[in-house]
Amino acid sequence: MSHTAPSMADESPDFSLVLGGPLFQMCRRAHLSGDALQLLHRRIVAIVLIAWLPLLLLSVVGNYILAGTVKLAFLHDIEAHVRLLVALPVLIAAELIVHLRLRPKVKTFLSRHIVRQQDEPRFFAAVDSAMRLRNSVPLELGMLALVYTLGLWVWRSQIALGASTWYAIQESGHLHLTAAGYWYAFVSIPIFQFILLRWYVRILIWFRFLWQVSRLNLHLVATHPDRSGGLAFLGKTSYAFGPILFAQGALLAGVIASRVLFGGESLLSFKMEAVSLVVFFLVIVLAPLTMFTPQLARAKRNGLSQYGLLASRYVDGFEQKWVEGNATEGDELLGSADIQSLADLGNSYAAVQDMRPVPFGLKDIGRLAAATAVPLLPLGLTVFSLEELVMRIVKILF
Repeated sequence: MSHTAPSMADESPDFSLVLGGPLFQMCRRAHLSGDALQLLHRRIVAIVLIAWLPLLLLSVVGNYILAGTVKLAFLHDIEAHVRLLVALPVLIAAELIVHLRLRPKVKTFLSRHIVRQQDEPRFFAAVDSAMRLRNSVPLELGMLALVYTLGLWVWRSQIALGASTWYAIQESGHLHLTAAGYWYAFVSIPIFQFILLRWYVRILIWFRFLWQVSRLNLHLVATHPDRSGGLAFLGKTSYAFGPILFAQGALLAGVIASRVLFGGESLLSFKMEAVSLVVFFLVIVLAPLTMFTPQLARAKRNGLSQYGLLASRYVDGFEQKWVEGNATEGDELLGSADIQSLADLGNSYAAVQDMRPVPFGLKDIGRLAAATAVPLLPLGLTVFSLEELVMRIVKILF
């Protein structure tokens, strides 16, 4: 029966990286989220208060709120406040942004007929596979276990300051958690790490879906004005992950600020970490899009061959008619549509020549790099005055 494929073309793929999973269902039952991620402000306030407010109260009770008995007081811990009051809300808000930006882009594969009709069942199968992973209970339980094992070890061994702070007192060469420290280590940090880790998993699900789509025989048009065969919209989907990159940049900025202001380390000693962060996340977000490169390269080769043949035929006829004088009586070169057609053909061939091997451009790279690096700029205030920092930025930009 031939009616199955056309009916699938009329369907709208039910794709969303965030409308599912145990945590999403828990938020719905707790009236912290609607079916389409409504109540964002309520969700942010509730999660941030659970992660941050008890730390404030317990620090007041333990007399660690201001500098005094410990090297790093609670109100002076820039890293903790950036982590819980900046990065965490951004990661929560990013859910709505990713949902609104990615969902219509998945439909674009069908609305632009990039996915051929005979491949639509495989396309919808890829969507269903991604949604099953998104909804996986064992996957989220595994992430939770990872957070309470490897995550806590990483925080304690690599991130926590090796000195007396509001969350841990150093005695006999060992750090002993305070009451606020226990909440920080076993509630606040795991909440943040779980939400961050869940974003990494979602990004992997997204790129797994794109990999499955890239295995289809896509209909790519070499002369498409986006210079990517019609796939440039994929480069724009990467903007949806901008808030996650911003949160990562803010997290690193908080860590560096604590080390510089309270650990006595030099800001310039972290320049490799800053550059590596920007490069790493650019690679994470954009490099997987190169999986479409083989099909784009094939479309370009075919386009150059086909339009080259068409151009040869046309210019041969044009030369015979207008250069060798075989034009019929009454034909006038001035105002002839042949000239415009020759120019249009040249533009089409140039468009094929300019076709990119990847579905993104330098502008996409620049915007994502800026989203990652912006939170690091205030660190310059630890070395330069505000006026000096502004002037240096202006010199770099202009």
